[in-house]
Amino acid sequence: MPPPTLGTAPSAKFFDSGEHPAYNAASHVYYGGPEVHTRARTYSNVGLFFSSRPPAPHPLDSIDAYLLQDYRRKPIIQNRDPKQRRLSHGEYHHRTSQSGTIAGPRRFLVDVEETIRIVLEQEDTDGDFQISITDSGPKIMSLGTATSNGFKSFDIRGTYMLSNLLQELALAKDHGRKRIVLDESRLTENPVDRLSRMIKTSFWNALTRRIDGDGLEIICADPKNRTANIRPLIYVPHGEPRMAEYYRQVAREKPHLGLQVSVLPEKCDNPYFVQSLNDKPGILALAMREIDDGHGGTSLKGIPFVLYNWDSYFISLGLLVDGQVDMAQGMVDHFVFEIKHYGKILNGSRSYYLCRAQPPFLTDMALQIFNQLDRSKAKENKEWLRRAIQAAIKEYHTVWMALPRLDPVTGLSRYRPDGVGIPPETEASHFTHILEPYAHKHGLSVLDFSEKYNDGTIKEPQLDEYFLHDRAICANLATIDLNSLLYKYEVDIATAIRDVFEDSFEIEDEFFLSPFPPSPEAFEAEKKRPSLRASSTAAPQTSEIWFHRAALRKELIDQYLWNDSRKLYFDYDTVKQKQIKYESVTAFWALWAGCASEEQAWKLVAHSMAKFEVIGGLVSGTEESRGKISLDRPNRQWDFPYAWPPHQIMTWVGLERYGYLEEAQRLAYRFLYMMTVAFVDFNGVVPEKFDAVKLSHMVDAEYGNQGLDFKMVPREGFGWMNSAYQVGLSFLTTHMRRAVATCTSPNENSSVHLGHHRTLSGTDPFDIAMDTLSIN
Repeated sequence: MPPPTLGTAPSAKFFDSGEHPAYNAASHVYYGGPEVHTRARTYSNVGLFFSSRPPAPHPLDSIDAYLLQDYRRKPIIQNRDPKQRRLSHGEYHHRTSQSGTIAGPRRFLVDVEETIRIVLEQEDTDGDFQISITDSGPKIMSLGTATSNGFKSFDIRGTYMLSNLLQELALAKDHGRKRIVLDESRLTENPVDRLSRMIKTSFWNALTRRIDGDGLEIICADPKNRTANIRPLIYVPHGEPRMAEYYRQVAREKPHLGLQVSVLPEKCDNPYFVQSLNDKPGILALAMREIDDGHGGTSLKGIPFVLYNWDSYFISLGLLVDGQVDMAQGMVDHFVFEIKHYGKILNGSRSYYLCRAQPPFLTDMALQIFNQLDRSKAKENKEWLRRAIQAAIKEYHTVWMALPRLDPVTGLSRYRPDGVGIPPETEASHFTHILEPYAHKHGLSVLDFSEKYNDGTIKEPQLDEYFLHDRAICANLATIDLNSLLYKYEVDIATAIRDVFEDSFEIEDEFFLSPFPPSPEAFEAEKKRPSLRASSTAAPQTSEIWFHRAALRKELIDQYLWNDSRKLYFDYDTVKQKQIKYESVTAFWALWAGCASEEQAWKLVAHSMAKFEVIGGLVSGTEESRGKISLDRPNRQWDFPYAWPPHQIMTWVGLERYGYLEEAQRLAYRFLYMMTVAFVDFNGVVPEKFDAVKLSHMVDAEYGNQGLDFKMVPREGFGWMNSAYQVGLSFLTTHMRRAVATCTSPNENSSVHLGHHRTLSGTDPFDIAMDTLSIN
């Protein structure tokens, strides 16, 4: 009996027409076209065959041996050198037929909804909508091949392939697909290529936001942006009447948002004013562009961004690697806007951050982008850089070289924000254990004491000091990281003035310049005689003064922060007037900035790097400095054994700068290996942080681990972790990239098995994951 006639729309594509997207195309390309049909049979005849039978031997040349095993079982392919147990993923896109001829890549005909149901039912044994090595399913399913219209089946095996299958089905569902033709090569794709592709084509897009009428639809849904009466509030800076009217119009046209608009005073970072906003927190407006409104006039539109605190600089590096220069440039525009209207680059675009500045990365960010702009627009590019450099100069003088952040005794700068009362951005109970003794002292409940303390009725200087340090982490410390960044500011500004602006740079915005050289006497003299203060518009800036500033800062860093006997930089307590002997990996930021001498760099690399280097890269601090975990000394996420992207990136770049490329490559390999193993074994996860000693993202230090809460497919990764992967790949050789793709441990890979590192027993990711689960 002949098969029934298949009725289809005229625009339908047929699989046997030979048209099919590349196996590694972005999801919107791969699933964005019309449904793919077969001519042979109706959909009712297309079945999904699955099996939970024990795994059978599988041809070596068809799929990576790593994918054919789970950590709980012995490898399916026996008698192989354990160092070669993981071959390169996705290298085999063709197969040999029984007749010996080369056949095309294998493809499957898949019913999306039904396959999702079966995969989750069979393999997701812990019910988290992810397929990971901690799931106890059989890790094997059979899918019908497209060429046989689903009647012949082929086994899909192992955590990686099955988690990729689940992810692909979720993406197909996103695009409204009911049935798909799915390349086997998409399931066996080299994990390095797959993760890098997902970051470039998917994660950045999902992380992109805009603050305007359309963007507020998403932003206002964020509970952090809502006030007690559930009505979102946006604060518009003084001097932007058109922007204020724009948002009022948005409020009128979109009443469902319940948007409230408030204009800030000109001096909006006064700590008492900022405190007055605590009971009505809101979003701070960011930069906008004029666009054609389609009616002969113009309107405003928010500049797209991927901004989040000081993560933004590192995110911009990843965007530049992925060719998104416009997005990175827009982020600089937002920072320039913040300096102009809010006085500083804020630690977040919310009202309670108006007194807090983030680490200064603007000059390096602007210069890296400037070097990648379209050279045919030289005049326009130069004007853009001029605005960025002017903003950086203003922030330098009015924030980092001004009291209270500047310590006039040492001439070094500190993270020392203004602020009054209890920081409002934390949970209500976050400070209860701190407030209880004070409340008891005054015979009040914690709530009543908090209200009286916040409104100034009760004075507690010790509590003021505590919250100052809570806002800044280290309010009294002249840190090596901050002063390295400011040294880089000084050198960058000097270089830009000399090389781009013909050694004469006129500033349009008027503000006071900080005295140079800084000293208590200089500040006292200006306080007594304000007329001594130099104005930014009095004379053009030249490179000479900025190079002098950089040279002085290097001298001060050497004097106060460098410890030659211990061959490491340390932070300096400006109150106690001594170095704090906490060993921090931020010491290597001096290499990134270029303020270390060649001898200091050699001592850091030869004698101190071993303190921080573990199997998964660089830990934030040493175990010795952290000390024993106790109730009085809880586990902190920026301590040993945690590893964070900014420290990795800064050190890689710094090492390369001083000629230690092999060391930079070794460290990059370690970190990317840890990321790749997690990606392969845990359903494509890209987390916020790692325990780099245990090679585990299953940690819960302080605020948990962001980036884990997704269903079926990761949507965003995590901003600066995404960047660390893309930037890190640029450091690896072709051989190293292939090795990390097969998840070859740094302890097994001869090209990275160098230097000192922590040798661990029991570092099997599954064992670690199970141990962590049992502890939690």
